[in-house]
Amino acid sequence: MTRTLEKGSKKLLWAWAFYDWANSVYSLVIASAVFPIFYGALFREANLEKIHVFGGDIARAPLISYVTALAFLVVSMISPLLSGIADYTGNKKIFLKFFCYLGAFSCIGLYWFSLEHIYIGLTCYFLALIGFWASLVFYNSYLPDIAYPEQQDSISAKGYSLGYIGSVVLLILCLLMIIKYEWFGFSGAGAPTRMSFILTGLWWIGFSQYTFYYLPRGNASNGKYHKDVLFKGFKELKKVWNRLGDSPKLKQYLGAFFVYSMGVQTVMLAATYFGEEELEWGGADERTFGLIISILLIQVVAAAGAWITSRISAHVGNIKTLAGINMFWVIICIYAYFVISPVQFYIAAAFVGLVMGGIQSLSRSTYSKFLPETEDTASFFSFYDVAEKIGIVIGMFLYGFIAQVTGSMRNSVLFLGGLFVIGIFLLLRVEVTKKSKII
Repeated sequence: MTRTLEKGSKKLLWAWAFYDWANSVYSLVIASAVFPIFYGALFREANLEKIHVFGGDIARAPLISYVTALAFLVVSMISPLLSGIADYTGNKKIFLKFFCYLGAFSCIGLYWFSLEHIYIGLTCYFLALIGFWASLVFYNSYLPDIAYPEQQDSISAKGYSLGYIGSVVLLILCLLMIIKYEWFGFSGAGAPTRMSFILTGLWWIGFSQYTFYYLPRGNASNGKYHKDVLFKGFKELKKVWNRLGDSPKLKQYLGAFFVYSMGVQTVMLAATYFGEEELEWGGADERTFGLIISILLIQVVAAAGAWITSRISAHVGNIKTLAGINMFWVIICIYAYFVISPVQFYIAAAFVGLVMGGIQSLSRSTYSKFLPETEDTASFFSFYDVAEKIGIVIGMFLYGFIAQVTGSMRNSVLFLGGLFVIGIFLLLRVEVTKKSKII
C-alpha cells in the first residue's frame, strides 16, 4: 500500500530522506568499519598476507579492492538498463525494493564469511555492494520528483545527515557487542562481530518500509509497452548523452564530478583498510577499538559537515563551495601520507568527516539543479551514477594496483590527492551565471 502525497510536502520529503537512515548502516558497518576490521583479522589470525584466489596469490588489501572494483563495474553496466526500464514502466519503487532486499540479505550472508569458503564470502560482499549502490540509482532519481529546486539542497543534506546519525546508532550497538560481548551472552568477540552483519541487514530492511510506504511508484512513460522494452535503458542512456551537447554546464560539471568523485569514493571505501594495515596500533584490541572510533568520528562530524556545506553554498554558490572542498581534500591526502600514529589518524578522520558529507550532498543537489526540464529523471540520474561508478572502478583498481606494486597504500593516497587537484581545475571551468542560482 502507498500513500499519495503532493510534491514538496514535508511528509514525502521526510519519507524520502529516511531511506538514508535505513541503508547507510551498510556504508558504515560493512563498507567502512566492522567488516574491514573483521576481514583483516581473519588474515592476521591465519598468519596470512596473501591468499590463493582467482588463479593467483593476492594480498588481502588489493584483493578486496579488486572485488570492489568489479562490483562497481557491474553496477555501472546494469544501472542504465534498469533505470531506463523503471522510467518506461513507471515503477521505480519496485527496483528500489529489489536492490534494497538483495543488499540487506547479502549483508546477513556475511555472517558465514571465512577464508575456507572465500568465494562464498566474497560473493556476499559483492552482492551487498551491488544491492546498496544500485538501490541508490533509483533513490537519487526521486529527488527532483519529490522536491522543488529550492528544497533540494536542504533535503539532500537532511538525507545524508539522517544516514550518518542512524548508522552511528547501529555502529555503537555493534561496538558494545564486540567490546563488551559478555554483556550480551557471547563467549568471545568473534560471534558478535558476525552478528553485526545480521543486524545491518535487518536494520536496512526494517526502516526502509517507511520510505516504501510513502514514495510514489514513479513517472510512467507515455509510450506503449513494446517487446524490446529491455533495450529501453540503453536508448535512454544514449538520449541523455546526446542531450549533454545542449547542456554545456551539465556536461562540464559531470566531467569534474567524475574525477573528484573517483577520489572521494575511493577514500571512503579504502580508509579503514589503510588504517588497519599502515598504522602502528600496538595490538589487535587497540586496532579494533581505534578504527571503529575513527569511523564514528567521521560519521559524527560528517552529519554537521553536510549541514555546514549546505549553508555555505547558499551564500557563495555550489561550484565555488565544491572547489573549496576539493582543496581541503588535497591537504588531507598529503597529510595522510605521513600519518603513523593513532592520534594522527584521528585528526585525519575528523577532517575527512567534515568534507565527506558535504561533498556528497552538494554534488547530488548540484547535479539535480543542472538537469534540463524532464520527467525522465531516472535515466539522467543513472548517467550521474554511471559516471560515479566507473570512477570508482578506476579509482579502486588503481589504488589496489599501486599498493600491490609498491607494497604500500601510502603511495595510493598521493594518487588520490592528484585527482582532487584535477577536480578543482575542472570545477572552475564550469560556466555559471548569477541567474542560474548556482554561482
